[in-house]
Amino acid sequence: MKFRNPLANARNHGSAGDGVGHWWAQRFSAILMLALAAWLVYIMAGIIGASHAEASALLARPVNAALAILFILTALYHSVLGLQVVIEDYIHQHGLELALHLIVRIAALAGAFIVVVAILKNAFGV
Repeated sequence: MKFRNPLANARNHGSAGDGVGHWWAQRFSAILMLALAAWLVYIMAGIIGASHAEASALLARPVNAALAILFILTALYHSVLGLQVVIEDYIHQHGLELALHLIVRIAALAGAFIVVVAILKNAFGV
């Protein structure tokens, strides 16, 4: 027979209240990616049959370079958020979970750095 109040058993085992920010970040990044994907389809349709130099010149325009960087950064951020949920739901060993979170974030940062440098290098003609 238990003499504890059910509320005492439930305390500190419920929602931490911090999942809403993560949920909103996923939804906002998804909506932003939809808009940027429409721009990407428009740009890709415009370079059908174009040479490499013409496609490179189109991406070198300031607005297109900025939108391409925003698209890549948003996609990487959205993927990190999604992988965080998958790791938290299916990995139950603390050390492995921590290592996977670290690997995902480092890979996203490395990818972001490489792509941003490549786009800026193309935009500035270096």
